[in-house]
Amino acid sequence: MSDDHSPSPDLVSGLAPTGVLRASINLGNPVLAQGGPDAPSGITVDLAREFGARLGVPVELLCFDAARKSYEAMAAGRADLCFLAVDPAREAEVAFTEPYVVIEGVYAVPRESELQTPDDVDAPGVRIGVKAGSAYDLFLTRTLRHATLVRGEEGVDTFADQGLEAGAGIRQPMTAYAAAHPEVRLVDERFMQIRQAVGTPVTRSPETVAFLRSTVEELKASGFVAESLRRAGQDETLLAPPAAV
Repeated sequence: MSDDHSPSPDLVSGLAPTGVLRASINLGNPVLAQGGPDAPSGITVDLAREFGARLGVPVELLCFDAARKSYEAMAAGRADLCFLAVDPAREAEVAFTEPYVVIEGVYAVPRESELQTPDDVDAPGVRIGVKAGSAYDLFLTRTLRHATLVRGEEGVDTFADQGLEAGAGIRQPMTAYAAAHPEVRLVDERFMQIRQAVGTPVTRSPETVAFLRSTVEELKASGFVAESLRRAGQDETLLAPPAAV
């Protein structure tokens, strides 16, 4: 549903300077986007289209298979909106809203592994497969003290293919992977919360960023985000809490 109030021309030109709202969509995160480049769907697609409707401009969806590629499109000026996890390494280029969804990062380990907690995984000699440039790659790069990261196209595939001690990923697809591979189990305790937010280049005007932030909060409060998650077959409890006042 679009806002009844027409946006200012400065806001429209500030957020969609080409006359089209270009949104980078990460199809590599199945919680946030589903389908293929020809017919993407999910909460990030719904949000992009809602922003376009409120601005009164067409939306172009730029689909990628990894968060790092979505970020690179934003940093290179090829996208006006991104849907990425808030991370200090990205905030040099991206102005973020508060999160609309909060998901969890968890580890997979061999079923017979002695590793039982995230702290156990951060040990000398432990190699962790991660998806290069993902939110959990960035987080673990900053926070691990002893374990070693092994980067690849998919963390769980790198873990399996190279016989590593652990693989890192998002809880939902990792749970599905473990269910399909009985030789693998999850370390149930999360090692991080992943705060998924809407972003735009930091060079955009304060009015633009304020519009994104207020609209995200409105869409969380109105049930838009929860309903979008339900339609996509995702748990609506992933909805992020309201921003602190």
